[in-house]
Parts: sequence; C-alpha cells; structure tokens
Amino acid sequence: MYEYEIAQFRSAELIRRADHERLAREAVRGARREAAERSTETESHTSRHRRPRFARAA
Repeated sequence: MYEYEIAQFRSAELIRRADHERLAREAVRGARREAAERSTETESHTSRHRRPRFARAA
C-alpha cells in the first residue's frame, strides 16, 4: 500500500510540473508575440524606406 501512495504522489507531482512548464512556455510565447507585434507596428509607421529586396537587373 505504501508503494501505491508513493506512486500516486509521484504521478501528481509530475502532472503539476508539466502544468507549470506548459504555463511558462505559454507565457514566453505570449510575450514574444506581443514584442513582435509591437516591433512590426513601430516599423510600419516609420518614414524610413526599406532596402529593396532584390538587386536591380543590369
């Protein structure tokens, strides 16, 4: 019986850790998304011209 309780405790602990790591990954993803959205918003409103994507043909 003792081994069963230890296994149950271990299982619950692993589930808690997985939930915590999942939440941490989601928070990081959300922060990166917000930063990317902010950077694209600021870039789109600048008067600076971007470099042409391709070189001109001769």
